[in-house]
Amino acid sequence: QVQLVESGGGLVQAGGSLNLSCVVSGRTFSSYGMGWFRQASGKEREFVAGISWSGTSTYYGDFVKGRFTISRDDAKNTMYLQMNSLKPEDTAVYSCAAEPMGTWVVTDTGYDYWGQGTQVTVSS
Repeated sequence: QVQLVESGGGLVQAGGSLNLSCVVSGRTFSSYGMGWFRQASGKEREFVAGISWSGTSTYYGDFVKGRFTISRDDAKNTMYLQMNSLKPEDTAVYSCAAEPMGTWVVTDTGYDYWGQGTQVTVSS
């Protein structure tokens, strides 16, 4: 059974930063493609960033515009999302996801395993 647990969310002022973490347990983390998604209240889930199993391939949603960085540490079974220059419109529940084929996917249906999410609130 694969389990994903996010942490690092919270309340931050506009222009501030947060570093989200996603710890994966249960199977071989290093073989998974990973992704971050977010869902704001009343809106559909949105792709934020993805990273391949090797960490050499990353992809970001258009709205990121260089503000976020996705990374992974296989020794710690952990994926990260460093978020800088946060805006009020970044407010959402951020969830991590894993897919066993080793790549990133922009659609949420491409992932087999999900965390419970962590709330990010950006005040103006």
